[in-house]
Amino acid sequence: MNPLAEALGPLDAAGWLTGVQHIASPNCDDRPPDATIDLIVIHAISLPPGEFGGGAVIDLFTNRLDPARHPYFASLAGTRVSAHFFVRRDGTLIQFVPCRARAWHAGASCWRGRERCNDFSLGIEVEGDDFTPFADAQYATLGVLIERLRQSFPLVDIVGHADIAPGRKTDPGPYFDWLRISRQ
Repeated sequence: MNPLAEALGPLDAAGWLTGVQHIASPNCDDRPPDATIDLIVIHAISLPPGEFGGGAVIDLFTNRLDPARHPYFASLAGTRVSAHFFVRRDGTLIQFVPCRARAWHAGASCWRGRERCNDFSLGIEVEGDDFTPFADAQYATLGVLIERLRQSFPLVDIVGHADIAPGRKTDPGPYFDWLRISRQ
């Protein structure tokens, strides 16, 4: 059995998963009162682009990314983004925003005629890019996480960022194996 499956507990009242690392992001707010959380949006992120590991994603989601640390980071100065979850290459899971709150991950977006996907979705960032296959450990973690989220929310769809923001976003990219997620 996956060790994460054994360690992962239920959601608390605010929507924090027990059994995973929590690093609170200030980049969130309240969902609309009538919002039903029924969509998962899968993203891919690497900072700097094409580099994995390190703390740059955590720094970005917590507004501590130093724009002078890398030339690419200057383009992110002042950016306020987050996701509910981040899955590292080794399968480690970090939660930044409680599920009942609205994370700022989707930006201008639309799914099945509904705009503002942040209102009704959970955002999962997977450490990766458009040029590198994702790791088995990441799919294992995603499987456990998605199953746990299905127990708490009436999820209807799991889509990529590119699906809700076509022409603006490409992630999780061509190397993301959707069949591995659909088997969950």
